[in-house]
Amino acid sequence: MIDPFEAAGPLRKAYLDVDWAGGPLGPVSTWSPTLRGAVDLLLQTRNAVTLFWGPQFVMVYNAAYVDMIGDKHPAALGAPAREVFAEIWEEIGPLLESVLAGRGATWAEDMKLYMDRHGYPEETYFTFSYSAVRGPDGVIEGVIDIASETTVQVIDRRRLDLLGRLTDRISDIDTVPQLLARALPVLRSDPDDLPDVDLRPAGDSPMDRSGDGPIRIPLAGGLDLITGLSPHLPDDEAYRGFLRLVAAALVQGLSRAAARRIAAVEREIAEALQRSLLSNPAQPDNLDVAVRYHPASEGARVGGDWYDAFLLPDGGLAVTVGDVSGHDREAAAAMSQIRSLLRGIASALPGPPDRVLTALDDAMARFGVDTLTSVILGYVDLGTYELHWSNAGHPPPLLLGPDGTVTVLETPAEIILGARVAARRTHHRLRLAPGTAVIFYTDGLVERPDRGLDAGIAALRATLTGRQQLTAVQLCDDLSATVTDRVDDDVVLLIIRRPA
Repeated sequence: MIDPFEAAGPLRKAYLDVDWAGGPLGPVSTWSPTLRGAVDLLLQTRNAVTLFWGPQFVMVYNAAYVDMIGDKHPAALGAPAREVFAEIWEEIGPLLESVLAGRGATWAEDMKLYMDRHGYPEETYFTFSYSAVRGPDGVIEGVIDIASETTVQVIDRRRLDLLGRLTDRISDIDTVPQLLARALPVLRSDPDDLPDVDLRPAGDSPMDRSGDGPIRIPLAGGLDLITGLSPHLPDDEAYRGFLRLVAAALVQGLSRAAARRIAAVEREIAEALQRSLLSNPAQPDNLDVAVRYHPASEGARVGGDWYDAFLLPDGGLAVTVGDVSGHDREAAAAMSQIRSLLRGIASALPGPPDRVLTALDDAMARFGVDTLTSVILGYVDLGTYELHWSNAGHPPPLLLGPDGTVTVLETPAEIILGARVAARRTHHRLRLAPGTAVIFYTDGLVERPDRGLDAGIAALRATLTGRQQLTAVQLCDDLSATVTDRVDDDVVLLIIRRPA
């Protein structure tokens, strides 16, 4: 018999350790062809996937899923989901029962779940879809879950929103009473991060040294910031860093700094959180990937320019660069929503990039993401090095060939996302020869007050010509050097290069 767990990789021992014969699924040799096929599919997939099989929703999952459930692994493997997820069963149980009953697939975006995966009820967020798995006779035998964890993105957006509102409210205060009247309502609007928060005179209550009491951070003006720590979040550097940023905003208000200095602090805060929304790109073994993000030199340093590079379930690489209209916190929030939606759709919906962009446009309308965004989405087959891409109103990428020549990948203009009009989208393809690089970017790299888009692309093309020996990182560094201190727009660069 073919080993059904051959593709389990680091989980193979855990699979072999499970007493399948004594569990609800029975001996592996008796598994239905549908179950065996589904298990083989999920083990071959790099995206986090789990099966909930049979009426007890017995769990079978791949290595990518382990990080999502933490200490529940390896006991969760082969166990009924009701036992594994007892603390969140009221939320997910009805969804699984609905799919098993044949009422169709489910979709949840940034669903909040208090999951006990590290010894405490942790505040977590997930975007996921439950879909039926049917046997040859059409009978539903189980449910497949394709999921991505969005905890970091959701919490970062929440903290970014609070920091922005706090800075706005105290930007023109003159007195400590004004600070208290304006800052406390904002701080207390986020009890998930700042439970029992208060601003008190310095030394008003003794400092707790046990580590179990509230946190006290001295501020200027004879005040201390005092807050508890959420029992549902890890006490890590990200949490403590957020508290320091809150304290920094309060200190800035109390110091009654000039408007320019206040704006500079807000820019630094916003830029730090903006960068946290842009995760590190995937780095496949046989393709170089490099990215850069440069904030605008003026304004809030937070906007809608974004990038992403992630592995698809079929093992290919998805790369995308986009530009949401606007340069404020609303644009950053919309960017994060669109980026998360695109990841989920691309992972769950196999097909060419134009199909994914069409689905993303529909999802933006359905979920009320009321903004315009240009975006270019590409897929790279890491076996054939064929690049497929679709462009929704974005500046065209550039192809740096192994001979040093540069080609603009110009395609017929197609409408941006969010316009709320029916649009026909197309996709294009080319094979990347050894030594070929593709440069994706946002318009901040090429547009200036003294030159238009076409002139900027021509200048970029001239800069790239003859640099075919540079790695993706070196190309990013060279192009970043052309970004001046007077850039009026965010700049995003994403470069993929097939080694020579």
